[in-house]
Amino acid sequence: MKIAIEDVNFDAAGLIPVVVQDARTRRVLTLAFMNAESLRKTLDTRETWFWSRSRSSLWHKGETSGNTQRVVDVLLDCDRDALTVLVVPSGPACHTGSESCFHNELQDAGPFEDVPVAGSTNLAEVLDSLYALVESRKRERPEGSYTTYLFDQGLDKILKKVGEESAETIIAAKNDDRNALVKESSDLLYHLVVLLVERGLSLGEVRDELVSRGKKEKAIN
Repeated sequence: MKIAIEDVNFDAAGLIPVVVQDARTRRVLTLAFMNAESLRKTLDTRETWFWSRSRSSLWHKGETSGNTQRVVDVLLDCDRDALTVLVVPSGPACHTGSESCFHNELQDAGPFEDVPVAGSTNLAEVLDSLYALVESRKRERPEGSYTTYLFDQGLDKILKKVGEESAETIIAAKNDDRNALVKESSDLLYHLVVLLVERGLSLGEVRDELVSRGKKEKAIN
């Protein structure tokens, strides 16, 4: 549905929160605010313009740094009081030089940033994507990544997390908590993939073992 700017529900201060996402990876880059003027400029120029609440003025992302954001799409939520702007960034979104402003991990928050959430819904493809991502984390060690933290801590830390997630999966199953079991199983799979990468084992080796066992089971039947 096409919505006119006049129908956007700006708040009492004339502002609307804006979630900026990388159009290619869907990673959240920043949270900012727009008023009607900055929204119009964003639509007209196809680059992001925001309203600075601290300076009470418009600002064009990348005007001084050169790290502009080319707008691909602008989406309004169902209540018409929040926006998502999909962009192709030409550089870091954060003034610190980080790709995203969301690079500080909350203590005990878990490995959410490293779980593939977009693309195929086929489990094998998702696991392949996760494995490739974890491999790249081990190789590149980007700052702020939970997976980087695990590899930096070493095998003992990874093994500890596999043990913890195994126990939490057992508890969720014992408590008959379906939602918790899904989440804990996902955490366990993630940490198991990290372990495989750390020890240099491929998903193909695990697959081949499972296929071999399946053939033995069929032979028995």
